[in-house]
Amino acid sequence: MKETIYPELPVMVVDDEAQALTSFELTLRSASMNNFICCQDSREVMSVIARQEIEIMLLDLWMPNLSGEELLRQITVDYPDVPVIIVTGADDVETAVKCMKQGAFDYIVKPVEKSRLVSSVKRGIELRELHRENQLLKARILTDRLSRPEAFADIVTISHGMRSIFQYIEAVAPSPRPVLITGETGVGKELVARAVHTLSNRKGAFTPVNVAGLDDHVFADTLFGHKKGAFTGAMEGRPGLLEQAAGGTLFLDEIGDLSAVSQVKLLRLLQDGEYLPLGSDLAKRSDARIVVATNQDLEAARNSGRFRKDLYYRLCGHRLQVPPLRERPEDLPVLLDHFLEKAAHSLGKKKPTPPGELLKLLASYHFPGNVRELESMVYNAVSIHAAGKLSMDAFKSEIFKAQPGLAGDAAGPLDAAGGATAFPDPLPTIKQVERLLVDEALRRSGGNQAIAAMMLGITRQALNKRLKKPAVSS
Repeated sequence: MKETIYPELPVMVVDDEAQALTSFELTLRSASMNNFICCQDSREVMSVIARQEIEIMLLDLWMPNLSGEELLRQITVDYPDVPVIIVTGADDVETAVKCMKQGAFDYIVKPVEKSRLVSSVKRGIELRELHRENQLLKARILTDRLSRPEAFADIVTISHGMRSIFQYIEAVAPSPRPVLITGETGVGKELVARAVHTLSNRKGAFTPVNVAGLDDHVFADTLFGHKKGAFTGAMEGRPGLLEQAAGGTLFLDEIGDLSAVSQVKLLRLLQDGEYLPLGSDLAKRSDARIVVATNQDLEAARNSGRFRKDLYYRLCGHRLQVPPLRERPEDLPVLLDHFLEKAAHSLGKKKPTPPGELLKLLASYHFPGNVRELESMVYNAVSIHAAGKLSMDAFKSEIFKAQPGLAGDAAGPLDAAGGATAFPDPLPTIKQVERLLVDEALRRSGGNQAIAAMMLGITRQALNKRLKKPAVSS
């Protein structure tokens, strides 16, 4: 598997001492960075960065021919977006202040502490990534375009809100930072994760795993693998999914169900890029991009202590909230047509024609299972379809079962004590309430009297009779 280049643009290291160049590069390589330009002659720096854009620069101050201070002045004028970290033996507050005023991103004194150097370089890289993402996002929003719409071909939608999410994905997909995808069950979080992977241009595989219900041992074995003899029954060594996802994307679904012990293991992976296969004392490095998803409220879990705060903030490198189907009703017609086509093809049938009232009925339903529930409904209806127009009976059966109030079922009365209905003081008359119910049913059904009558639990003739009554004054 080809090694993933990180960062995308090279880190430039400038020092007149060859030993220092080697030391800096080795330190950064231990933190999974592998893209460098090393320069020992300060006079060549400006010509190099004129030919090759760089991500960040480590710059020594005291060098022959052209000093670091002079270079810093030139770089901050000609390339103001490039963070410059001064790395020098001069432990002098006045010099440090002077460099920071001239535009240095950071100032580090030799001998350099490894964690200090890595932390500073990573912050600089993240700053550049954030700047690029903001520029890309701004350009896409202003032009209202997608550069690679084919990456979203599996997500059927005409929703403006979903299009905004696609634009955000295009902006952040190349970043190596984790992505947290939130949304209700059935909204298509895995499809969104696959789009992130496609647009990341990573050469490795997209490797999904549902972590719900995995105990700590199984979680570690699934992700990290094990050595031969690591536990009873481990007759052979086995690579984990992280190894399968090398150079690609590891997608962890239902991350909100992860146990406290497993959260610690995932945190170490995100912090250090390292993991330990079961039974091994030798850490392995991973360059897989981590994308996670959950239908839970992770903020609430974080605040209650069920989910580690440090892990939560690590996972929120980029965050996507996929809206539920009820918040994008404009998608119902295209999704219905898509699923009818898909179900008919799967069952070897001719695509049926849906009745005009079907969309009105679907629009009156809240779809707790979202897009997945709609697909299941359509497949069920097509599977029992024989000829002519598609029957609405299968849809009614599913909807009324989940939402009894639509069928006027006495088993699902309003619970005034529970606060489902609020009454003004003084109470309205029965006639006033009846008219309000009729008006609301017509509004929810889009003016379709047949659907409105079903919602009210009366016949269409009874509804017509009520509509012919004069409006009641309040």
